[in-house]
Amino acid sequence: MNKKEIAEVKKQFTPKHCTITRICGCYVDAEKEKRARMKDAFFSLPEEEAFKYFDIFKKTLSGSIGKNLVTMEFPLNTEIEGGAQEFLMRLRASGLKEDELLEQFYDRVIEAYEEPENYLILVIHGAYDIPGKASDNLEMFDASDEVYEYLLCSLCPVKLSKPGLSYDAQENCFRNRTRDWIVEMPQAGFLFPAFHDRSTDLHSTLYYSANASDLRPDFTETLLGCRAPLPAVGQREAFQALVEETLGADCGYETVMTIHEKLSDLIEEHKEDPAPVTLGQNEVKRLFFESGVSEERLENFEQQYEETAGENTVLTAANVVNTRKFEVKTPDVVITVNPEKAQLVETKMIEGRRCLVIGIDENVQVNGVSVRS
Repeated sequence: MNKKEIAEVKKQFTPKHCTITRICGCYVDAEKEKRARMKDAFFSLPEEEAFKYFDIFKKTLSGSIGKNLVTMEFPLNTEIEGGAQEFLMRLRASGLKEDELLEQFYDRVIEAYEEPENYLILVIHGAYDIPGKASDNLEMFDASDEVYEYLLCSLCPVKLSKPGLSYDAQENCFRNRTRDWIVEMPQAGFLFPAFHDRSTDLHSTLYYSANASDLRPDFTETLLGCRAPLPAVGQREAFQALVEETLGADCGYETVMTIHEKLSDLIEEHKEDPAPVTLGQNEVKRLFFESGVSEERLENFEQQYEETAGENTVLTAANVVNTRKFEVKTPDVVITVNPEKAQLVETKMIEGRRCLVIGIDENVQVNGVSVRS
């Protein structure tokens, strides 16, 4: 899913556009025991509670695409009877009204989700009557021909509020504050089915993780039957290793700087696109070639890519390059450069030593003190 598609679903989590029909929940303690359950028609909730739930659901669809939010396709074996996707299809079709199916869903989550503290499983059912769009991109609410029926699951930590003092207005004094169990923003969740091209995509789901460096692969595989992609940190490390292994002895400053610049230019060129720029094996190989890597070095590239990143791994460009800074690091010195001025740093041999040389003008400061060059 891209930014526009996610934004269209998030728009439903407001009083004006709300499409949520039912909300259910299960409170689970640290021993994986079910402590309490809830089940309500969403429109029956008090307005103050509804707004707080809206915040949780919006958070489950927030963050960077390719980092916190990843679209995952269901393997074929999950769509047969008894598979993870087939079960979610039955749960969605029930509108969350069948207690037995709900209990099975809670059990599946509890089995898959490793959490040392108390947490709340929230799941909602919604039905969005997708409005048509005119040629000028305006919505036509009387021209809908599809209803997007979905489930959204949010897994929220439940923690004790911090101890402290509070003001008692009635007694006009300060007292010890009563500690309550607070539902916090979700750590993980998913939207099923995905919403692609303003239509239902039964073969994929949108997964959310608050921690972009840990997508909880065991959880996604056990509950959803989907293999989580490399997290953002893993993608960056795999790309860095791929550059080093492919270039070998030719891994010079200028070539690495060129790769950085070309990636940054590619991201800038597509910054208005709703979907992030992605790189598969062929795109990375072409990037290296255009950055000056010799054909000889690229001879075994396919094998190196599979060993380093994985055969079918697709990298998100924004995960493998930092467009906001260019960093040169030695054991004793770290130089951070504006990416647009990366060419100011060069490598040169001076008196038999390989050195980093930085071109400077008259405006030089050392610890905030202007100095003369």
